[in-house]
Amino acid sequence: MPTLTPAMDQDPAVYKTLLESTRAIPWRIDWASMSFSYIGPQIETLLGWPQHSWVGINDWVERMHPDDRDYVVNFCVSQSKAGSDHEADYRALTASGGYVWIRDVVHVVRDAQGQVQALVGFMFDISERKKTEEHLARLQKQLEEYSYQDGLTGIANRRMFDSVLEREWADAQRTQQPLSLIVIDIDHFKQFNDHYGHIKGDECLKHVARTLSVAANRPRDFIARLGGEEFAWVLPDTDPAAARQIAERCLHLVRQQQIPHEASPISATLGLSLGVGTTVPSSNGAALAFVEKVDELLYIAKRAGRRRAEYADFRR
Repeated sequence: MPTLTPAMDQDPAVYKTLLESTRAIPWRIDWASMSFSYIGPQIETLLGWPQHSWVGINDWVERMHPDDRDYVVNFCVSQSKAGSDHEADYRALTASGGYVWIRDVVHVVRDAQGQVQALVGFMFDISERKKTEEHLARLQKQLEEYSYQDGLTGIANRRMFDSVLEREWADAQRTQQPLSLIVIDIDHFKQFNDHYGHIKGDECLKHVARTLSVAANRPRDFIARLGGEEFAWVLPDTDPAAARQIAERCLHLVRQQQIPHEASPISATLGLSLGVGTTVPSSNGAALAFVEKVDELLYIAKRAGRRRAEYADFRR
């Protein structure tokens, strides 16, 4: 029976019982030959590979998930050569073809001259812990997504709009390419809510959000609900002519829906008002100032009768 430490020679049966009664899997590798001089029988219960099949370090390497292999092997070898105790997490292949998450805790044994003599350690099954970690990571990701998502319509919210606009603004400053913005408001939405009720009002907001999303068919086009009945559309690398086409498409798509609005003083169907602006950000320009200019265009469109867009090229 190979030994883990010289002390085991004093009463190997006791040490063997202790080692093999734990759920952790003890092992020992001779550094010179890179071969297992011992591995606990628990390995067969956990992974299905017979105890005697763990001969050399290649058996350990080959029974590791390919995606984990290079990093873990390089890390463990470098730490071992340096004489440093270490830990590594990886997925170990089972005899049935599945994978189990393992944590290897490694101690480096040196001889009297300080040279690496052996590696001893324990393998721990951390699959349940990993499942918990992955579940928490998914929850965290969902929370992050929810924090950037409008809870009613499912599109991006004001927080995400601010983040995307800041990024696209900086990119347009760097490239000196045009950046367009459309600010959208549903005409007489208060009257819609008062007449049809808030449930119908929420359905209307979701319907408009879906319709606007259909019009956003370019990879970097970004649409968000700013709040209430107001939406905004960031259009990177978009000149005034292209922005006008997109705005007209928005107006057309919503008109096509023929959503009844009996309480509107201007039309029997739902309509939109839009402010559409284009700029090339200067080095000292501010995105907020641009948003305010486009927002003013929206109010000009409203004062001019609604169901229309007001355009401006701020590059001049």
